[in-house]
Amino acid sequence: MKPLLISFTLFILSTSVAADQNSYTSQNSNQQAIFDFDDSSLDSEIIYPDWVSISLGNLSDDLKHAVDKGKIGIIVYYGQKRCAYCQKFFETVQNSEDIERYLTSHYDLIPVDIWGVDEIVDTNGKTYSEHELSLHYKTTFTPSLVFYDSEGTAVFRLRGYHPAYNLMAALKYAVEGFYKKENFRDYLERAVPGIFFKDGDMNERDFFSSGNYDLKSLLEKSEKSLAVFFEQGNCHACDVLHTGPLNENKALDEIQKMNSIQLNMWSDTIIITPQGKKTTARKWATDLGLFYAPTIIFFDNTGKEIIRLDSIVKFYRLLGVLNYINTRGYIKEPNYQVWRLKQRKTG
Repeated sequence: MKPLLISFTLFILSTSVAADQNSYTSQNSNQQAIFDFDDSSLDSEIIYPDWVSISLGNLSDDLKHAVDKGKIGIIVYYGQKRCAYCQKFFETVQNSEDIERYLTSHYDLIPVDIWGVDEIVDTNGKTYSEHELSLHYKTTFTPSLVFYDSEGTAVFRLRGYHPAYNLMAALKYAVEGFYKKENFRDYLERAVPGIFFKDGDMNERDFFSSGNYDLKSLLEKSEKSLAVFFEQGNCHACDVLHTGPLNENKALDEIQKMNSIQLNMWSDTIIITPQGKKTTARKWATDLGLFYAPTIIFFDNTGKEIIRLDSIVKFYRLLGVLNYINTRGYIKEPNYQVWRLKQRKTG
């Protein structure tokens, strides 16, 4: 493909996704609606929409069935039966004819219960229980989507509940094959102009350490874990986090037990990472593949990443992760969901 044609293609894609974002923004002029839900367990189990395809027990067979219908692959949806975030995902798809039409015209969506015991064969021929398959693909938070191409290769993952424009961008990123040439963060920055706000004030909080961006030194001088908040200016999702979940006393009590640093993910602020590398906040965020603000990444006192929250988060999910960090639950159980289940059984 000639350079001029490539540029024209990228321009058309950028215009298309930007139009989608504007459409969703106009449909949801009150952005608060995206975050307006209780993330405690649902009273009743989720009922899947008609367009969800129940697995035949073998993802290769599911894929063949989808391709025979003219689709380009399958999306494996990892969820829980009473997960509020999962319910919001289905509502997001069903409330947008564009998203539902685009998703169902290109993919079959195959549901997997992350606690399920039914056996399922992955496209690599290996047999897992549904739970084991969810661990294999590191679906720490539900809903998680794993995109498979027509050859049965898992080419992209989207973890957690995201706004409609992020979901549509993820679908186009996979359908158009842009995962072959760039990461999702770079794609979003180019294809959805205005999604990243590089200027503007951020939320000031008393629990943020100020001035010391030598994170390696900070960890060496303290036995506490480290929470790094990657945020940006004019960020509604950041405002919701700070005025909502992070304004609850229980969450504040937990966050004050650790070191916390706030970074503008687009700034040229010089930092020393927990691993001792000198870089900028922007470069570090790029290296970490971050595309959602706010993202919170937790590190132990050796500088190793424990877990990250990189999608919409409400009170109960946030509180659970903070407890996981402060009780050092990750030492005995590296999988957060398994740890959480054990806590319920012993609670």
